[in-house]
Amino acid sequence: MRLRWLLSIAVTVCVVCAGCAQVGPAPIHVSAVPAPGEGERSTMSETKFVEEHGGDKAAKVNKTEAEWRKELTPEQYHVLRDKGTERPFTGRYWNMKEDGTYTCAACGAELFKSSTKFDSGCGWPSFYDVENKKSVKFHEDDSLGMHRIEVTCARCGGHLGHVFDDGPNPTGQRYCINSASLNFHRGAAK
Repeated sequence: MRLRWLLSIAVTVCVVCAGCAQVGPAPIHVSAVPAPGEGERSTMSETKFVEEHGGDKAAKVNKTEAEWRKELTPEQYHVLRDKGTERPFTGRYWNMKEDGTYTCAACGAELFKSSTKFDSGCGWPSFYDVENKKSVKFHEDDSLGMHRIEVTCARCGGHLGHVFDDGPNPTGQRYCINSASLNFHRGAAK
C-alpha cells in the first residue's frame, strides 16, 4: 500500500514538473494566427511585447564575472549569470505567502510585490505583473527546443526566469521566476 502511495506521489510530481517546464506554459506567440489545432492564442508578438515592455535606462550595474562569482552564491551565479534554472518546488520563495517586496538578488532592484504573486502550481514563484515595467527586460529565448520570453533584470542583466501568457487577470501574464534570483523584504506590499 505504501509503495502504491509513493508511486502515485512520484508520478504526480513528474507530471506537474513536466507539464510546467515543457508543455504546460503557453509561450507568448509570434503569430497573430494560431497554428492548426492550437485554438485561441495571444495575438501579441514577442517583438511587440519586448518593444512595449523594454527595460529602463537607470544606472546599470556592470561587474566582471569574477566579481559576480565573489558576491553571489553558487546557485545564484548559476541562475543569474549562467541562465540556469533551479529545480521546481525547491526554491525558498515558491510557496511563500508573506507580504513584502521581491528584489533582484544580484543588484537589489525592486522587481515584484507579493500582492501580484499567485500559486500557478508550477513549483517556481509566479507573479502576474512586475513592480515597474522598466525594472525588467524581455528577450526571445529559443533554448531547450522551445520558444519562450526570457525575463532579465534591467539594471544588472541577471536572468530571472520567463514570462508566459497563461496567467490570471488582470494581465494574463505569468512571470515564472527562480527563487535564487530573488531576495525578499518583509513588509506591506503597496
